[in-house]
Formats: sequence, structure tokens, C-alpha cells
Amino acid sequence: MRVKGGLQAKKRHKKYLALAKGYRAGRRVLYRSAREGVERALCFAFRDRKARKRELRSLWITRISAACKELGLSYSRLIDYTKKANILIDRKMLSELAIADPKAFAGLVESAKTATAQAGA
Repeated sequence: MRVKGGLQAKKRHKKYLALAKGYRAGRRVLYRSAREGVERALCFAFRDRKARKRELRSLWITRISAACKELGLSYSRLIDYTKKANILIDRKMLSELAIADPKAFAGLVESAKTATAQAGA
């Protein structure tokens, strides 16, 4: 007597069909189409979670660079100064500071400049 595995197949089908909820036409109803759509979507989701991190970092750098230009400084100089002054603040926080509180950002830039000048002298 052979084992047919119907229960496992039904569970697997239900899992994919649940993930395909909201899809249109046969992609929502037919198992094979649903599985293809879901697997494709999961691949895109994995890829784009990585891409989002790259895009956001690029955005933060652009914002910081624009704020630095207003203060007569380049982005690379600012990063160099903050590292030498041992100011441990990441690019996300720097960009938030530049947008939300430009005066505080200017103060941070000045403190980084002075700390670097004192260390060099």
C-alpha cells in the first residue's frame, strides 16, 4: 500500500495561496501560478531589502553634502574631521540633524573643525 501525501500537499498549497492573497486572476486561485508569483515576489523582496539600504545611505550622503556646502565645507572633509575629532555619529543621524536642526549641525561641524585643528597643532 502506498502513501499518497495528500495532507502535506494540501498544507503546502494553502500556504502558497495564502501568500498570494491580493494577487489578480489565476495568480490568486491556481496553485502553480500562485507559487510562481509568490516565489518571484519573495526574490524581489530579498533583493530590494538590500537595495533599500544602499539607496538610503546614498540619500543621507547627498543631504549631508548639501548641508556642508552651505557651511563652505565638502562632505569628505566633514567625515574626515568627525573621525579625527572622535565624534561617533552615523550618516543617518547626521542627515537628520542637518534637516531638523541646522544650527546644531553647524555647531557639530565647528566642533569637529576645532578639535581637528587642535589635534593637528
